[in-house]
Amino acid sequence: MLKKYLKNSKREKDNTSFHNLKSDNNHKLFHNLKSQAALEFLTTYAWAFLVILIMIGALAYFGILQPTKLLPDRCNFGAEINCVDYTIGYGTDGTDGTVNLRLKNSVGEPIVVDTITISTESTTAFACIDPTPPASWSTGALENLAWTGCNTAAVGFVSGEKGKISITMTYHLAKSSTTYTRQVAGEVFATVI
Repeated sequence: MLKKYLKNSKREKDNTSFHNLKSDNNHKLFHNLKSQAALEFLTTYAWAFLVILIMIGALAYFGILQPTKLLPDRCNFGAEINCVDYTIGYGTDGTDGTVNLRLKNSVGEPIVVDTITISTESTTAFACIDPTPPASWSTGALENLAWTGCNTAAVGFVSGEKGKISITMTYHLAKSSTTYTRQVAGEVFATVI
């Protein structure tokens, strides 16, 4: 009987260890399934993220992400002065650029232009040979202003790209004096040619 008891106890012990082994295997299997699901989740999103990065890179490469290429050329002044035509020229080597403006007096009275200054958003000063301001500018008359010898390359302008120039003009009415100076600001945003 003792032999039988020992045999049964050994069998129970074996069953218990088998049951424990089976339980451990289930736990490991369940843990492995959770790990596999997490890995598949991360891999799927990594591929999606990689595709998005490739698409953004392609859009940037082909220039679609540059909104300045999509914006139209423009010349804006206050109501006093109308911008009829404009160009920004790069020149041959970026040191002999030009800025040409054709402006119309819409003040309603003849004016005398005191100063005209141009600048850019660059930290480098936009240096040009300034035109002579019109001494007397009658109502509705057109004036051609040309800045020459501009350092277009130094301020970051590139031929074929858009460039922005700010213009400030001070004037007074012809019937008045420089004591009553007025100021009008404008900007030219155009393709550098």
